[in-house]
Amino acid sequence: MITIVVGTNRKYSLTAKVAQYYTQLLHKHGSESQVLTLADLPPDFIFSALYENRGNNPMFNRLKDMMETSKKYVFIVPEYNGSFPGVLKAFIDGLKFPEAFSGKKCALVGLSKGPQGGVLALSHLTDIFHYLKMDVYPLKPRLANIQDSRVETVLAKEQYVRLLEEQAAGISLF
Repeated sequence: MITIVVGTNRKYSLTAKVAQYYTQLLHKHGSESQVLTLADLPPDFIFSALYENRGNNPMFNRLKDMMETSKKYVFIVPEYNGSFPGVLKAFIDGLKFPEAFSGKKCALVGLSKGPQGGVLALSHLTDIFHYLKMDVYPLKPRLANIQDSRVETVLAKEQYVRLLEEQAAGISLF
């Protein structure tokens, strides 16, 4: 089972739409998947589920369990302020260290309104995952210059579809 993580807590985001499309790609390559969206996090999880409150929030625990039982992940990550969303970092910090990610595998996809497709966000996240001893798949599609929130616009770019397809095939075998 591959867990696809929607790396933002914005509801109805383009990131979530790309994640849904990615499930189809994984299915095509014989991999089962599930989508974990950070929009499902409890709004107060930083206070009700972390540190001394670890284990006390059932909504957070459900998402935590999805992450901790998976062996592979695909993170669909929008660029926020030159990096990735803080809610994703807070979520990662709420998982068991280092067991949640150590020895596991992931793939990363960046989205950005800018011309570099979230390259800094993916770089920062790669550094964190390497620190957590997770293997990061080397092909990291960067979907750049996204000007509207329609997934059809993103998928109209043949290069983006080809890169996502190649990565989905690769993470399925990784």
